[in-house]
Amino acid sequence: MFLVGLSGGIASGKSTVVAVLRELGCAIIDADAVAREVVQPPSKAHQQIVHAFGTQILLENGEINRQALGDIIFSHPEKRQLLNSITHPKIQKEMLKQILKYFVLGHRYVILDIPLLFETNRLTKFMKYTVLVYCSPRAQLQRLMGRDGLSRAQAEARIAAQLPLDEKRRWATHVLDNSGSRESTRRQALALHAQLQRSWAFLWARLAVGTLAAGLLCLLLSHCRS
Repeated sequence: MFLVGLSGGIASGKSTVVAVLRELGCAIIDADAVAREVVQPPSKAHQQIVHAFGTQILLENGEINRQALGDIIFSHPEKRQLLNSITHPKIQKEMLKQILKYFVLGHRYVILDIPLLFETNRLTKFMKYTVLVYCSPRAQLQRLMGRDGLSRAQAEARIAAQLPLDEKRRWATHVLDNSGSRESTRRQALALHAQLQRSWAFLWARLAVGTLAAGLLCLLLSHCRS
C-alpha cells in the first residue's frame, strides 16, 4: 500500500474530486474531519484547548467554536503554534490508525485529503504521489465570491492567505484541472484512479511487511528451539 496526498486551494473544487473518488470506493482519510473528531468533548485535546484558550471559545453544547478559535489564532501566531502543539500529535496518531486499518483491509493505496499539504510541506515526504486540484485564478475568484457571497476584495484576501495554486502546481506529481466542466473534472479523477490502481508501488509495503513477519517468525522459532 502507498499514500497519495490530495490538496487544492479555496474554491478550487477538491470536494468535487473527493466525491468522485469516494464513489469509486477509494480509501480516503479527511484530515479536517479527523481534526474535528480529536477535539470533541470530553477528549484530552478538548480539555487542553479549553485550559489554554478559555471557555469563551466554547459553544453552548460544550463543543469548540471553530470560528471563535480561528479568530484568535489568525491574529496571534504564537497561539496558532500552541494549538498545533496540542492537536497535531493527536491528529497524526488517529490518521496513522486509519492508514493501518486500510492496510489490513488490503487497499492498494490510501488518499490523505490534506488542505494545507503543500503549505506545511512536512507530510509530502511520506507520499508516493501528490495530487493538486487546480483551477484558473479567475475561476477560483468567481467561484469563491459566488459560493460564500463575498465581495471581490474579501475573496481576494482569502485567496491571498494561501499559497498560489500555480506555485503548488509545480510541486504536485499529478494535477487535476477543474477550470472547466464538472464532467471534465470527473473524467480526470477516473483516469487518476485507474493510473493509481495500475501502480505496483503497493507491493513494496507488502513485501516489507512480509519480510519483517518472516524475520520475527524465524526469531521466535529459534527461541523456541533453544
